[in-house]
Parts: sequence; structure tokens; C-alpha cells
Amino acid sequence: MLAVTEAPAAPHVLIVDDDPDIREGLVEVFQRAGFMASSAGDVPSMEKSLAAKGADLIVLDLMMPGEDGLSACKRLSGKGRPPIIMLSALGDDADRIVGLEIGADDYMAKPCNPRELVARAKAVLRRGRDGETASADAVRFAGFRLDVARRELVDPDDVVIPLSAGEFRLLRAFVERPQRVLSREQLLDYAFDNDSDVFDRAVDVQVSRLRRKLERPGSIEIIRTVRGEGYLFAVKPSA
Repeated sequence: MLAVTEAPAAPHVLIVDDDPDIREGLVEVFQRAGFMASSAGDVPSMEKSLAAKGADLIVLDLMMPGEDGLSACKRLSGKGRPPIIMLSALGDDADRIVGLEIGADDYMAKPCNPRELVARAKAVLRRGRDGETASADAVRFAGFRLDVARRELVDPDDVVIPLSAGEFRLLRAFVERPQRVLSREQLLDYAFDNDSDVFDRAVDVQVSRLRRKLERPGSIEIIRTVRGEGYLFAVKPSA
């Protein structure tokens, strides 16, 4: 008798928005695209849903009564939480930068094209799977250890340094291409797949955040700015 192979479970998307019409509409959009989808009207409801059944991806509204999306994203940011796509009626560059800076994996202005949102969701989930299936070998540099499979950075004092998904992808791009200048366009390609609305200024923000996490008193500068060209990962990693 042939063994029956179970199909992989559809990814579960949690829609968090205080507008019931938007919630219902996006749940329907994702379900038609082959996802499992559920919704929550505020941050406490989101946390109850995550505790009860988890999620593979959160689509999180910025402006909500009570705790807003930025605060929730910042509090959830770090190892072990689902990736987050932030939605906001505030669509200028400054708001996008803030969203990415506090740990969102992508950011879209409302109203958004539902098909583009689904495409962005697939891209974010794909990047997460790519990280999970990467080599399990730890990469060492300047006393730090980066475990690519666990998406974990450990400092010279053996303390785990939390990384957002964007910071992890950026650091991985650097350690795989050390001691060479990488332009912002290259970093967009290597770390963000050029499949989301990430732009040069957001790369600068992510580099700045990552650089602060790698700073040690009296140590060398690990990520250097090369004026007019880009950034250089100045140390040579080892296995």
C-alpha cells in the first residue's frame, strides 16, 4: 500500500485591525489565496489569539484604540514572534522608517491593494523559511557568534542579542560578503529580495540599528560607512 503524504498546513495569518469591515475583507482575501486567516479587533484580542492558536504572520494596523500597533510591534519584536506586516493610513517615509525600525518585517500604506498584500505576505514567509533552512553552522566574528539556523546572535559575554527579521537578514548578508563594499542597492537585493517597498533610507536605519547592537567599548568598528559607496563589513568571519 502506498503511504499517504499529508499536504503541508496552510500558513495562518492573523489580521489585527479595529475596523470590522477591513478585518472581514482581508480574512476573505487571504482565505481565497489559500491561507488560514483569523482576526482580532485590538492588541489584547491579538494576544489571546496568539496564545490560543499562534500565527505564522501578523498583519497589524498602526492606529488602534488602546495600545497601538507600533507599541505592540516593538513589544513583540525579537526571537520567536511571527513576522509582522504593518498597515497604516500614515504613508509617508518617516512613518515607514519608524515601522521598520521597531521591528516590522514590511510596511504598507492604507488603503492597500489586496493582491499586493498577499504577495508581500508570501515574500515575508518565504524569507523566514529560507532562514530556517540555512546552514546550522555558527559563524563567528569579533567575538560574536551568529547561529544562522536559529537566527540567534550571541555576544562575547555569551548574551543573546535580539534581532528583528530585517536585522538578521542584513547581518547574514554582511557575514556572507565580508571585507567588501556593499551598496544600498546590493543590500536591498541581498537582504530584502527587492520584493517589498524597502528603500535606501530604510537600509540606513537597519544598518544603524544593527551597528548599535554590535558596538563594544574599545572594540573595532565592525560595519563601516564608505562615503558615497555603501557599507563594509570590516572583519573576517570564521566557522
